[in-house]
Amino acid sequence: MLPYLVLGVGSVAWFAPFLLHRRGSSAPEKVNPRARWGLVLVGAGYAVPWQTAFWTRPAEGWRVAVSALCLGLACAFSWTAARALGRHWRIQAGLDADHELVQTGIYGMVRHPIYTSMLFVVVGTCVMLAPLYLLPLSALLYGAGTEVRVRAEEALLAERFGEAFQIYRRRVPAYVPWPGAFRRRRGGTLNAGEETATPDDETRGRE
Repeated sequence: MLPYLVLGVGSVAWFAPFLLHRRGSSAPEKVNPRARWGLVLVGAGYAVPWQTAFWTRPAEGWRVAVSALCLGLACAFSWTAARALGRHWRIQAGLDADHELVQTGIYGMVRHPIYTSMLFVVVGTCVMLAPLYLLPLSALLYGAGTEVRVRAEEALLAERFGEAFQIYRRRVPAYVPWPGAFRRRRGGTLNAGEETATPDDETRGRE
């Protein structure tokens, strides 16, 4: 029972900020429909561990511990990212008329913290429920889908913000923060879906 409780509570806690934080209610000014194909692959990656007869196998303690750690990290990324994006968060890759290039907070450390958080969810779920040989398949599908979405979103950002986005892209890593990415700098605010925004005086990071 404990393994499923950890997985259930962790997953709900990860998703909660996207429901609680304010989102834009208007239709985006511009969207990139190619990102939808990435969403299909991301969903397939998450679905892999659920296709096994996980209920027939007791979860070892190390699996529960690793899964809890992954879900905890996922929550840390999702809550900070959702708060940073605010009304700019949306599922589809789109830009609002007044979008900002968000480069402060967690977006000053990684450009795509939401996708990093989702990777932790995928890994934590797979470790808890599935044989380990399925983990590479799950991660591969998720990674491929994420790359499709990131390319679509960053194409919108590059078109809107030009050199400001290219500087941000060179300065801040996509998914995994490194020590240099923790330095705060002044800049803009950007976001398309989970990565678009308009310039302002504060600096923050992206997914």
